[in-house]
Amino acid sequence: MNGDKLKLLLLCSLSALALAGCGADDISSPGTGGNVTINNGTGGNTGGNNGGNNGGGTVTPASGCPTIADPQGLKDDGTITGPTGTYRVCTLPARINTSIRLTKVSGLLYQMAGRVDVGTDGGFTASSSDTNVTLTIDPGVILFGGTGQSWLAVNRGNKISAVGTATQPIIFTSRDNVLGLNTETSQGQWGGVVLMGRGRVTDCTTGSVAAGTCERQTEGAADPARFGGANDADNSGRMSFVQIRYSGFVLGANVELQSLTGEGVGSGTVIDHIMSYNSSDDGSEWFGGSPNMKHYIAVGADDDSIDVDTGARMNVQFALLIQRSGAGDALNEIDSNGFETDTPRTKLQMSNFTMIQPAVSSNNEANDQASALYRGNSDVTLVNSVIASPNNECIRMNGSGATPATLTAHSVGLNCNATKFLGTGSYNATQVAGFFNAGTNNRDTFTPTFSGGFINGSNETGLVAFNVTPLSAFFTAVTYIGAVKDSADTWYAGWTCNSTAANFGSGNSGACTSLPTT
Repeated sequence: MNGDKLKLLLLCSLSALALAGCGADDISSPGTGGNVTINNGTGGNTGGNNGGNNGGGTVTPASGCPTIADPQGLKDDGTITGPTGTYRVCTLPARINTSIRLTKVSGLLYQMAGRVDVGTDGGFTASSSDTNVTLTIDPGVILFGGTGQSWLAVNRGNKISAVGTATQPIIFTSRDNVLGLNTETSQGQWGGVVLMGRGRVTDCTTGSVAAGTCERQTEGAADPARFGGANDADNSGRMSFVQIRYSGFVLGANVELQSLTGEGVGSGTVIDHIMSYNSSDDGSEWFGGSPNMKHYIAVGADDDSIDVDTGARMNVQFALLIQRSGAGDALNEIDSNGFETDTPRTKLQMSNFTMIQPAVSSNNEANDQASALYRGNSDVTLVNSVIASPNNECIRMNGSGATPATLTAHSVGLNCNATKFLGTGSYNATQVAGFFNAGTNNRDTFTPTFSGGFINGSNETGLVAFNVTPLSAFFTAVTYIGAVKDSADTWYAGWTCNSTAANFGSGNSGACTSLPTT
């Protein structure tokens, strides 16, 4: 999230669309790739003749599109050819009005030609107006965004059930990925997945916190996607063993999507084994609600690997945040800057994170200025984790308002440059260092000994773990810090994809620049 307040104000004055992004300071600003020209797929139009020069592979097209329960059906848009073979393209309707299941069919891809709505927004509270539509996606299904403006919007009162397996992940990706046009730096080729719920939010675009009517909207268009309510236990469905590749685009001034955007998502939603790859904005961003997430991987995010704000109260355990060398902003950013009096306060509890920033990036230097930024109306608890950022400051805290951001840390190892801590606003670096060192078993001179880039070694094993279970029943008891205990701990294996930034081994879906063929 970009810290340039002047830019935000200018954007807000230039466009009514910016109203959706001009609440909390820097709510959803882009990474360095967020405002570049969107690659809408220059390899040819979807159809039998596109991508012909990339032919080969083993996949042959399915004979047609399957039948779905929604009477609109799937549109047969011919075939698309890339290095892995030729596929039948079955395009989803713009709005799914009846619960449907997308089955895995050999030689078939599902396309989102633009914005695809799951059901219709049921409003602030549950009522008979809820369409109660569930989009079920079977293991191994691949969906792609047909244009830069493609994204999946799961509206309030509706659900997604995207449950893959460790050997058959569900993959959301871009058209250029299918065509074999992508490189290790490709990004921002389609929107992403957005879950909208009825959890409490702050930084209102409509209603007010005081009246208990606060809502926000994803885009400031004629048909906005709204979220928020009063039900923190709301259920938007389940997403498990899912990859989201090459996402992130600008909806309007200072309003961007990331791989996975959670908005007012309640604790009834199940989210685990999620991989974001090369998002042009954040790996995931969470606006309000009470979401929980386990086993999260963000590789190559061009902004923040995880971003939590606008009153979200979130728990996350077991996470690998890995940036491309010299790219990206912060590994994590937590705030509701400028709305410090709003309640509920943003609260993030993180355990067993391994966060890796190999080199300083110009994006981070110009914006968050450290590998982790905590500010505004936020309270962060960081335990059993490692920030490996040898060339950068590790933690910056910005003090603002009468009750500024707080940090509680236990059993955390920091590998930073000589400065280590930054304080801005009402905080100085000495205060920030004091917040960190007030905890137990913290080391700000930690030397990582990872094998394979992220697997714990002797120094990680030597740092005594903190008992995380009193924080929330959500957390699993552990006896180690970091995301990956040892070589026998392979929760990341099978359902991921590989790149030069992070190699998760053999037996998975292969290179992120390619598609699995089985």
